[in-house]
This record gives sequence, C-alpha cells and structure tokens, in this order.
Amino acid sequence: MPITEVSQIIKKHAEKPAAAIAILQDLQKELNWLPEPALRVAALRLGIPLTQIYGLATFYNSFSLKPRGRHIIQICLGTACHVRGAPRIETTILDNLNVELDEMTEDERFSVESVRCVGCCGLAPVVVIDENFHGKLETKDVPKMLKEYT
Repeated sequence: MPITEVSQIIKKHAEKPAAAIAILQDLQKELNWLPEPALRVAALRLGIPLTQIYGLATFYNSFSLKPRGRHIIQICLGTACHVRGAPRIETTILDNLNVELDEMTEDERFSVESVRCVGCCGLAPVVVIDENFHGKLETKDVPKMLKEYT
C-alpha cells in the first residue's frame, strides 16, 4: 500500500493519537497485516513514538505483523468447539491446504489461525473465514467449505 493511502486512512481519523487503535484496525482491514512502513507513517503522522504503535500492534491478537493470505481462517478451539471436534477440523484444514498453523499458504490465498472463542458455542465446532461463520462442522465438510474461497 502506498504511503499516500496510509496517510488517507490516518487523515480520516483527524490525525488524533487517541485514534491509534482505530487507525491500526483500518490498516489491518485494508492490508490484512501491519507492515513496518505503515506503522512508521502512522507514528510520524500521529506524533507518537513508534514503540507505542508497536506496543498496540503486538498487544492485541487481532493485529498481525506478518503478511497474511487473502482469506483468514480462524479455527475456534474454545471449550465447546474443542469437545465437539475442533482439533480434528483443524488438522483437516491444515492437511487440505498443506500449511502449518499461523502460516500462509504458498499461493497466499489462506492464512490459518486458532482462536480461543468466537462466541458461537451453540454452533460448535466453528470456523470463521474472513467474516463468515461456518458452524456444526464435520471433517467431511472442510473441502467444500474451502472451495467456496478458491
């Protein structure tokens, strides 16, 4: 993302240091991760230390400092999902995509992450892809689910 686009996102928030988290959220939404040059521009434009921006970016799990795929797969491993088979779903997804947890597929299409709870315990096990919830999954459902995003 060119610096001018990063600057536009920051300008949208009136360049207020209090908006740092909102700015990081917008950058993350646009880029799927927070590259160092974008963080440097944000710190400079907000007039706050780069260490403070990095502190925010590393404190919240929703932010990523490494590139992520076009589609973010989050596998819920909270208690309800875990007891209803989420570890098997996780293994099936990783095997189908030939990728490791917290990594991006070679074609940069998917990144796979585990999360503790997505708040849909009644639909367990749940996988969230981008902003789409897939519930009551079985391992046999995984290939069809992934195909929706290819």
